[in-house]
Amino acid sequence: MRSAQLNVTPVTSLTLDGLALLSDHTLLFFFFFLAVYMFVVFSDSLVVYLICTRRKLRRPMFAFVAAVLLNSLAGSVAVYPKLLSDVLSGRGFAQVSRSSCLCQAFVVFSLGGSSFMLLSAMAFDRYLSICRPLRYAALVSPAAVAALLLLCWLLPAGLVGGAVLLASRLPLCRSRLSRIYCDVYSFVRLSCGGGAALLSEVYGLLCSVVIVFLPAVFVLFSYGKILSICLRRSRAFSSKALHTCLPHLLVFINYSLSTAFELLHRQLQARGEPAASTLCSVLILVVPTVMNPVVYGLKMKEIFIHLKQLLSCQRAA
Repeated sequence: MRSAQLNVTPVTSLTLDGLALLSDHTLLFFFFFLAVYMFVVFSDSLVVYLICTRRKLRRPMFAFVAAVLLNSLAGSVAVYPKLLSDVLSGRGFAQVSRSSCLCQAFVVFSLGGSSFMLLSAMAFDRYLSICRPLRYAALVSPAAVAALLLLCWLLPAGLVGGAVLLASRLPLCRSRLSRIYCDVYSFVRLSCGGGAALLSEVYGLLCSVVIVFLPAVFVLFSYGKILSICLRRSRAFSSKALHTCLPHLLVFINYSLSTAFELLHRQLQARGEPAASTLCSVLILVVPTVMNPVVYGLKMKEIFIHLKQLLSCQRAA
């Protein structure tokens, strides 16, 4: 047993070979990802700037919107610059150290989990605003909003940090990831197996339940209650309530589809289908980051009005 363990060569760097299918059209994909990255940085920053500087937008709902967009912006900064460099190299693969891979996985997945929790906080905010309007001001105070924001950021960071710590202690027997960026699940799958790997997988599943599936169930429950209230009220009330909920629902669907693509990606990885696996990686990366500012900038009337005023150089109220 001891000699078998000594024969295992420690893996100090990993190879991301999901770029292999992009290497035939290097410049095309480079400018595509560059355009997406610039759009995300500009649009997210613009909407967050409006929320922070316009007095009429200083409400709890918009604080959560700004937090979601900040998550999207931070996640993009953690992935796109490295991806652009890797694509431009034209090698069809990227070499990354274990620690760098785990750091990227921590940032991406903790921010993804906090986005789901922020969407559940938004759903709770909308539920209180529509179904408990007389108690809304007392329950959704600035202190309560600050506490919710801290919980939505710190809980996923702590749980994902634990998953990354467990993964960092695993001995790896393989070094190739069929992805264009790092994630904890794929990292653990490179390990030599055993009880430590099983513990890491079980803990990762627990993290997903706490920061993704439970918030998703809460969102569905909250909007279900809102819909039931709307069906019993006047048409004008229902129209106004559903209009304020629509952008949040669209973003929730956006993140849910991304999670579904992530699960599909894992199945494609296991079956050894590189083309479909790479396509899923691109969709998981691009769709959520692009859709968020579009939905909040165009579908939320209050933000859209201030956006038009800013872009047309008019004085905002």
